[in-house]
Amino acid sequence: MPSQSRSRLIVRTANLSDIPAINRVVQRTYPNLDDYTFDELRGQINNFPEGQLVAVYEDVVVGYCATLCLPEDQVMRPHTWARITGNGYGSTHDIDGDYLYGYEICVDPEARGLRIGQSLYREREALCMKLGLKGIVFSGRLPGLKRRYKKYGSAEAYVEAVQNKEIRDSVLSFQLNQGYELLGVMPNYLPPDEASMGYGAHLLWRNPEYKYREDVVGDSHVHLQRPATVRIATIQYGQRAIDSFDEFAQIVTYFVQETADAKADFVVFPELFTVQLLSIKNEELRHRAAIQRLADFVDEFRELMASLAVKFNINIIAGSHPTRVGDDLQNIGYIYLRDGSEYQQPKIHPTPGERHYWNIVGGDSLNAIETDCGPIGVLVCYDSEFPELCRHLADQGINMLFVPYSTEDRNGHLRVRYSAHARAVENQIYVATAGNVGNLPRIHAMDLHYGQSAIITPCDFAFARDGVAADTTPNVEMVAIADVRLDVLQDARTTGSVQNMLDRRHDLYHVQWMPRRRAVKAPRSRR
Repeated sequence: MPSQSRSRLIVRTANLSDIPAINRVVQRTYPNLDDYTFDELRGQINNFPEGQLVAVYEDVVVGYCATLCLPEDQVMRPHTWARITGNGYGSTHDIDGDYLYGYEICVDPEARGLRIGQSLYREREALCMKLGLKGIVFSGRLPGLKRRYKKYGSAEAYVEAVQNKEIRDSVLSFQLNQGYELLGVMPNYLPPDEASMGYGAHLLWRNPEYKYREDVVGDSHVHLQRPATVRIATIQYGQRAIDSFDEFAQIVTYFVQETADAKADFVVFPELFTVQLLSIKNEELRHRAAIQRLADFVDEFRELMASLAVKFNINIIAGSHPTRVGDDLQNIGYIYLRDGSEYQQPKIHPTPGERHYWNIVGGDSLNAIETDCGPIGVLVCYDSEFPELCRHLADQGINMLFVPYSTEDRNGHLRVRYSAHARAVENQIYVATAGNVGNLPRIHAMDLHYGQSAIITPCDFAFARDGVAADTTPNVEMVAIADVRLDVLQDARTTGSVQNMLDRRHDLYHVQWMPRRRAVKAPRSRR
């Protein structure tokens, strides 16, 4: 019996592990333009997983296609690439959109001649039909315009000549041959695209099988791989003296086991809740000696939390712990997923006290973390008071934000609490806070604690009264648990009383992440 050979070229849905390969394809395709950052690619995939496609030839990613869904009035009126795509993050995706909007198709130059672009177009059309949308709209590049502008005198005249097959444009001619209708010319669509002089060709493909959305069965806008309901448990952790690391482990294990038995998907511990480890020797240490001593426990702490996540099958937001990074000391948040995998989120903004007493240095990375309940973000305490950070995470597609915090008085607590409410409203996400309570005499700068942990929602009819799904009694060690609905969150973003995520003015402002020690590139242009 003859063996069946495997197809050498496949087109499939992109996943987060494809990001480095996609980035390489984009760099090779547009060597003179800025490439996508990993955060932007993460946002594209998280915001609309079904809509991002990769072409794989002999196990190597050689092509990429990015789409989102948008209402008819948005895709048909004049727009810019930056505004309609949320500056490349795909955060403008609307689950109730009428049209599939294409904002990227690129093919590795070394793989051209294999009709990979055509395969991506066909798969994009198949996706449009599967979702029951009216069609596909995009604005394509006009790479031959600048070279021939003097002859034709306008972008409209140039496009008309291409449409009449008097001349050939390497991009527009291909798109017209694929059956796309020319709607017109879009000025100022991609200002940095010098070859196209900033213009885009506004194109439409009509879905021949279109039916009204209510007749479509199995709408894959609903991410079936993620649960509709997520259960969150937040630990209001009581600080008290202990005799050994084993005693600390017993306390932590108790909370993890209890919340796992309650079938929680996430359990959240406070910032620096490990500080009670300094009470083991009952020594009075000054500030910097104390924080350095606490950092010595990092390996035992990480091993404990990873093992508990696996043993009890629960995702753990393990507060934060001081960690040496080269010659620096950072306050790092630790996240452990059910499979034991570890993620780290450094505190970006140390407080004045952390800088002065402990010489803590801020980190410079902020990434959404993919979990079995969808993408999440973590901001450690003071970071929650900076709106730009949460917006950067929201652009990457998070639905839930976790804020481990530690404050010594009511003023500090309320700064975090009110900021958490603001982040929930601004980004239409759920926010869970977890704080320390109790006292630790002899531990300078961490001896007093004030906390009231909470699970916070946006403020709209579909959510809990006062925007609080659950909270704790102030300054009492306890656990708060609540169920949050991801499907309700998505509905609120598109049909709520206010629609903060969709109503942002991307033409006026956006968050641009600029890590340290990295050159800042010019704004990117795309087709």
